[in-house]
Amino acid sequence: MKIVKSLFLLIILPLFAFAGAHKFYISVTNVDYSQKDEAVQIITRVFIDDMNTVLKERYGFPAKLGSDQESDLDKEYLEKYLRTKFLVEINGETVKYDFIGSKYDSDMVLCYLEVPNIPLKDLKQIAIENEVLTDIYDDQQNVVHMNINGKKKSHVLVKSRPKGMLNL
Repeated sequence: MKIVKSLFLLIILPLFAFAGAHKFYISVTNVDYSQKDEAVQIITRVFIDDMNTVLKERYGFPAKLGSDQESDLDKEYLEKYLRTKFLVEINGETVKYDFIGSKYDSDMVLCYLEVPNIPLKDLKQIAIENEVLTDIYDDQQNVVHMNINGKKKSHVLVKSRPKGMLNL
């Protein structure tokens, strides 16, 4: 009976430990159009610990986003990283966006972005290229929900397919 218990412990328990160690890598982005502001407004949500990890890996900067020790430099690196990994195209051309700011909700950082001065009548196509965290997590999934002028489309963007588009 001792041999059976020992075999159970040696074979089964490591499987439970492995199952608990796996982490799911995902971000969620909402893209909407504000007729009042004539702007494309974007909110992207990323896990704070993953963002701190990528800032350390990519820039050698020990970010402390979402903590009492967060500094203005942490926020600058967050914006710098987003600008290299998150792109917006309007009508086939990459456009600059304003980084409005960020806030925290539980274990997520919410980043607010806006592309101003886009009249709805001129908006024919919007594309989002989201490579956030794909440089450190091969299984990262970046979900993008677009809702513009009654047209909706969702994409699951991954390292090999980082771009999603909505034609209006």
